[in-house]
Amino acid sequence: MASMRDIKRRKSSIQSTQQITKAMKLVSTVKLQKARNRAEQSNPYFNHMYQTVTSMLARSGSLNHPYLKGGESGKKAIITIASNRGLAGGYNANVVKLVTESGMAKEDIQIYMVGRKAEELLVRKGYEIKADYSDVIEGPTYGDAAAICRDVLEAFSKGEVGEIYLAYTHFKNTVSHQPTLMKLLPVEFDEAKMQEADNNVLMNYEPNEEDALDLIIPKYLTSLFYGALVEAVASENGARMQAMDSATSNADEMISDLTLKYNRARQGSITQELTEIIAGAEAIS
Repeated sequence: MASMRDIKRRKSSIQSTQQITKAMKLVSTVKLQKARNRAEQSNPYFNHMYQTVTSMLARSGSLNHPYLKGGESGKKAIITIASNRGLAGGYNANVVKLVTESGMAKEDIQIYMVGRKAEELLVRKGYEIKADYSDVIEGPTYGDAAAICRDVLEAFSKGEVGEIYLAYTHFKNTVSHQPTLMKLLPVEFDEAKMQEADNNVLMNYEPNEEDALDLIIPKYLTSLFYGALVEAVASENGARMQAMDSATSNADEMISDLTLKYNRARQGSITQELTEIIAGAEAIS
């Protein structure tokens, strides 16, 4: 059995750790409130953007545009959004799983990385990091999303990659965050949209389809990138708040257990001392 000194030292160490986890929980809670408001305000716009553009393209008939058909390259670009910090439970690991369990061959994947923690895991697993934008996640802006969009679309236009995917964590609410892998290019439509398109008049473009799509698709992708960045920040802080709350609760349980063990050890020590005193007194008498 551990000595009273060992128990007291371990209890003190856990209490110090608990103070840190409490502080981190409070900080994450404050950041989450701001990030959640931002995500909730921007979410309707990006949902409507996605629905509008995909519905529009579904009504466009058979267009021969690079953004609507796969490139000749077998390479696939995955924009992976995670965090620069740990202590967020399985947040970063879940994003990495989207890539590693996607069914795509490792040698065919090029990672456009946002978030150093996930980057470390992917590099360790042997994935190619094509570009690193990790500083963006600290305070994402629409301009940051536009810069990422330009780089990835340039690789697509040059034929370096034939498909573009987005791996991020969708923010549902404070306690629910869903890792999501979304295919961005070539644009795909579900059966419902195709059937709906068959019953509607085809879309007309002015001045022509190519010029219109050259303007629409980059803005569409930039909007999705920015929406994913905003949701990822909210999801990260929500995951960290939950992780720190669990750590604080676990520390409480460990402190209670150590307190009980300390009291038992102290009681045993007092009992032993009393026994020795009584035995000594009987021996003298």
